[in-house]
Amino acid sequence: MSIEARLLELGITLPEAAAPVASYVPVVVHGDIAHVSGQLPFVEGKLVTGRLGEDVSLDDGIAAARACGLMILAQLKAALVPLDRVERIVKLGAFVNSTGDFTDQPKVANGASELMFDVFGEKGRHARAAVGVPSLPLGAAVEVDAIIVLAG
Repeated sequence: MSIEARLLELGITLPEAAAPVASYVPVVVHGDIAHVSGQLPFVEGKLVTGRLGEDVSLDDGIAAARACGLMILAQLKAALVPLDRVERIVKLGAFVNSTGDFTDQPKVANGASELMFDVFGEKGRHARAAVGVPSLPLGAAVEVDAIIVLAG
């Protein structure tokens, strides 16, 4: 089954790829590796802002991480990388805007991780970092970047 068909089966519509907020490109493909810059969570076109452990619930943080994962896929498509070329999601980096006493960053990051497994199956299993940070660009609640191996 193609990835586009899998997305349809899952009821997933990818968002429009967001423009960079600074001086960088969203995706760099070098050889068979795609590096996707950190993506912010947009839900229904609105940026999810706030801090976990303060004014963003765990469930909303998980949904925000999933939204970041959807934006990673949208950025690949916008860079004209067919999703069927994804051979392996190698690594995700999840950055969670959180208070000093919040320790559920791994649970938040699961929003993006589980999306990759749902879409790509075993090819979506990956290494990962889930890091708490005191702030993120534009006040975002979560940011996720990716390293992806592409088939020739």
